[in-house]
Formats: sequence, C-alpha cells, structure tokens
Amino acid sequence: MVTQAEQLNVFGRNLNTVEGEDWQRHRRLTAPSFNEKISSLVWDEGGRQARDMALLWSQQGQTGTKETVADTATVALHVLTNAAFGVAYPFNQGVRKVAPGHQMSYRDSLSLCLTNIITFAIIPKRYLSRSFMPRKLQKLGQAVREFQQYMDEMLASERTSTKFERTSLMSALVRASDEDAQSRERGQQESKLGLTDEEISGNIFAYNLAGHETTANTVAYALFLLAAYPQYQDWVREEIKQVRGDEPGNKDYEQIFPRLQRCLAVMYETLRLYGSVVFIPRAASLESQTLTHANGKDIVLPPSTAVNINVQALHTDPATWGADSLEWRPTRWLVSDKDKNQTFIPTAPGTFIPWADGPRVCPGQKFAQVEFVSVLATLLGRYRAEPVVGKGEDVKVGRDRIKRMVDDSAISAITLQMLESGKVPLRWVEMGQDSGQPVE
Repeated sequence: MVTQAEQLNVFGRNLNTVEGEDWQRHRRLTAPSFNEKISSLVWDEGGRQARDMALLWSQQGQTGTKETVADTATVALHVLTNAAFGVAYPFNQGVRKVAPGHQMSYRDSLSLCLTNIITFAIIPKRYLSRSFMPRKLQKLGQAVREFQQYMDEMLASERTSTKFERTSLMSALVRASDEDAQSRERGQQESKLGLTDEEISGNIFAYNLAGHETTANTVAYALFLLAAYPQYQDWVREEIKQVRGDEPGNKDYEQIFPRLQRCLAVMYETLRLYGSVVFIPRAASLESQTLTHANGKDIVLPPSTAVNINVQALHTDPATWGADSLEWRPTRWLVSDKDKNQTFIPTAPGTFIPWADGPRVCPGQKFAQVEFVSVLATLLGRYRAEPVVGKGEDVKVGRDRIKRMVDDSAISAITLQMLESGKVPLRWVEMGQDSGQPVE
C-alpha cells in the first residue's frame, strides 16, 4: 500500500512505492537488473568478503568475536556496493572510510538512513537539518545529504563511463532506462519515458533497504544457530565437501551454487523462524474485495482497507509445519530419493513468504540466496563455529546461551534484531585444529 510505504520515497519514487502503470514501468525496467551476471558477481564477491572476515575471526583465539552482526553487515554492504555500483572494497576498508568531499562515510550515512526509516514518515527530510531540530535529527539530515551525494556521484560516473559492459545494478538501470526512452523517441513503443535519475536513486536506496540489513541479519542468525546446533553444521559441511571436494574457494557459480541445497535449506529455515520482515503491509484495491476463508466463509474488504500479513504466524503454523513448527530444523526442507539425491519439499502457496508473494515478490530474492550460500559455504568449508564458554562451563551451557540470545529478538526500526548479540562471542576454528575448549 503506497500510503504505508511513503517513507521509502526518501530519495525518489521506487518499485515499492508506486502503483498501476507506474509500477509496471518500474518493474519492467528494474527486474532485468537482477540477472545471472549479477548473481555470478554476488557469488564471487560474497566468497571474497567471507574469506577475509573468517580470517579475522579465526585470529581472535579463545576469546572469539562479538562482532558477528556488525561484520556480516559489512560483508552484505560490500557485496551490495559492488553489485549496485561496480565498486569493490576490501573487507576491512572501503565504505567505512570517508570519501573526499564528504563528511560521513558511505556506510555511516546509509546506516543512519536505514535505522531511522520510520522517522521519514513523520518528518519530511527537508526539515531535518533546520537549526531548531534536535541534534540527532540534524545528524540524520546530514546523512540524507551525504548518501544522496554518494548516489549522485556514482550515477554521474556511470553516465560518463565508457565501460558499457560494466556489470552493476545501477548500470543495468541506466541502460534499461536510456534504451526505453530512446525507443519511445523513435516511436517504436508508446510506453512512458525510462526512469528519471531521482527514480534510479530511489530504487537503489530501496535495494539497500531490502537487501542489506535483511541478508546480513539472516547470515548472522544462521551462524549463531549453527554454533548452537553443531549437528546441522556438520550436515552442511558434509555437502560442501561432497560438492567442492578438497579444492579451496567456491569455484564456478553456475556449477556450485545449484548443488549446495543444504546451505539454502539453512537459509530457508532461518528465514522461517527469524525472518527480518515480520509483517507485510498490503491494501485492498479501490473497489471492495471478497476473500473466501478456509472455512468457506466470505469476508468482504471495503475499498482501500489496510491489511497486514502476519508472516511469523504463517511461518510457524503447526497445520503447515507440524508439531515442531517452533523448532529450528533445516533438514525439514529436503527429502532424499532412493539414490540419496536431495530435493526441496515444495511448500503450499502462501505458507512461506520471506520475500513476499505474488506480482510484488521481491526481485532480489535470487541475489539474497546466492549471497547467503556463498558466504556460508566459504565459512563452513574451512572453519567451524563454536560458542565461547567460561572456565568450568560445559559446552552445552554455551550453546544454550546462544539459543536464549537468538530468541531474545525484537523489531528494531522495521526488521527483527537480536537484542544482545554483542554480548555473546563466537569462536571460529580452522578445521583440523583443536579449539581448546571443553568437549561435551
């Protein structure tokens, strides 16, 4: 529903905030951006970032790292920056640094905008920098200006670039928009003009909103859960070894990604119980709509009725998921045939919707899946995750501590977050090495 998504128009109208013919235009021009070239880029960059992150984590020794959430957010942001703008950064550098001509880093400006997204629905951005505003809101106003400047610079660079073969979401948007406008000018079609620069910026921000924090959270939740449930960590690692053999790295995207089904099952199960989006706002059309309940009763929705889809209720309904619907069990997603080949068990329509459903399903679904699997396969292919336990503590105590921390989650801004993740460290030990911790 547009009125519920107006805060997403901070940098321009986008796929999430338009309706009717405008939505069809945005969808036509943005959907091709998420192609197999982008997926291959995401696969390679996700693996590169994860290798650097894992090396840093493994060097922390017995104390482990408390930066799981922050570091996975850095990985996701670097992957997105590479895919969106064609700019690659090392894990420990890049978007954390303040670029020339700026007062805030790309990461900090984006982070402030994302964590205060609801504020934009209350206070127009043009008022945020006014002298009478509290200092915190003035800082947010500065972040808006800084992030807009970053996008303007990258868009200008894209339009003046001679590298027409460059693969990025922005280059794809610019090419599609320009080609659409040129076709109209030649009279080859009667569509509206391509996207304006403001709409391109709006969609890039929407990509950041939908694909940065959400994917980072899913990776972080999964890593904690795998440390708490080592049997599933072994189950995933077994598949990685079968698919990849003894060769390091993720090799070719087209050959490896489709075969890492257990990694994808971990993602699905994590999204089922701990998905970043816990409800999806929708609305009836301008005419009344009649819905038929499962019990056969008709329910009439008046025009423009606001509807919130309770995603967590759908994802934990025992009628769909069984008596253990509240248990994190990745194996529920796969079934083996007589030759031990595993395939995904299909879900009933409308029962699993972490990327929404229907015509407005998230166009970045494949992007997120490829990134998650690449990061997870890179980490677990060489390292194992363990809870950090105190002197005299049993390892089970550490695992139970992780489970409690994961369950202690709440909505922060608009996504689900672990409230105490910074207080629970994880140890990353290279395979074949002794962790030096108590054995269960």
